[in-house]
Amino acid sequence: MSSMGFKASTVSASVLLGTLTTLCIGAPQVNAALLVANSDSNSIIIFDENTGNFLGNFTTPSSGGLRAPDDLTFGPDGNLYVSSGGNSNLNLLDSLYPTDSAVLRYSPTGEFLGVAASGNGLIRPYGNAFGPDGTLYVSSFRSNQILKFNPVTGDFLGVFASDNNNGQGSLNGLNGPNGLVFGPDGSLYVTTEGTANDADGNLAFPYESQVLRYSPAQVAGTEPTTNPTVLISQPTPLPESFGFVSLLGLAIAPNNDILVSDFAGGIRRYNSDGLLLETLSTNYTGTNPSNNFIGGLTFGAGSSSNNLYAAGFDFTNNNLGSILAFNGATGSSTNFTGSQFTNSSLVRPIGITAVPVPEKYSMLGGLLALGAFSIATGKKRQNLG
Repeated sequence: MSSMGFKASTVSASVLLGTLTTLCIGAPQVNAALLVANSDSNSIIIFDENTGNFLGNFTTPSSGGLRAPDDLTFGPDGNLYVSSGGNSNLNLLDSLYPTDSAVLRYSPTGEFLGVAASGNGLIRPYGNAFGPDGTLYVSSFRSNQILKFNPVTGDFLGVFASDNNNGQGSLNGLNGPNGLVFGPDGSLYVTTEGTANDADGNLAFPYESQVLRYSPAQVAGTEPTTNPTVLISQPTPLPESFGFVSLLGLAIAPNNDILVSDFAGGIRRYNSDGLLLETLSTNYTGTNPSNNFIGGLTFGAGSSSNNLYAAGFDFTNNNLGSILAFNGATGSSTNFTGSQFTNSSLVRPIGITAVPVPEKYSMLGGLLALGAFSIATGKKRQNLG
């Protein structure tokens, strides 16, 4: 993959936006932006999607208690919802287990607005997504559940689905749920990492990593969620990986293909029936096995809506992060061409999402001040943090 450097900046997004909005002098044109969750710096940073220029902090580090941020989703209200907190490596029975697992809400300009989901068995949230009725769905990785919340009040609305075995895993069940995304027909797709809790509460890997599908009827509550469809069984590990599979991010392509990232390396493209169509290499470190892991996925915004982006980091280089860009990801294998951007401000990035900006508001000062427009597309082609 060709390399393109990011323009470094130490100016926070809030200061930069305020300055440009006031002066309107020399403001760069930004038609789309990428927000990236840094799991090691407890922050969310922002890049110009088209140029790769680093634009600064979207949130200040640890804002609102932000810790190990994972999935990023814009809600129907135009605000940003971020999965935060917890530690997937701790024993569930440890009395010191973190209690900060939550989904946090931020304004379109990065101000902390409050907690959208917490408690009620939520332990290390990864994926989050909004259902057709505006309900917030959150995958609780360590309890093997998908939970539902009212995103405005934070009220718990119940357990949508579980592994049906008290968190200890079940065959073809909700074992270590990660990414969540709703398809165009209202189906809910979820990646599972095949994990469960042993008798002592320790994390184990006894099951396959899969993609499950909950039908529109199951989402609507007219059918039980006890038996989701296994849309994608665990694939063969890629030659450049360490010999394991850990499916993580999900994105729905413009042609409704399903893109799935593998933490161990690679992106796989499937049709809506779960047939594997193509595999993309994400080994940007060029080693065998690869020195980099891969996080979430998102499709671009605005004029870049056919571009696929993935977050990744080099675990042999202080978790230095990169963004991988694949052009023209519309289903044709000949159109996939990758490029890789690395920036020192990326520290173990996992979550990633795109923000569209109308041309008339393309000055950087208007990017987030009018950020509520980011939900106008009506969906997020989204995304082991």
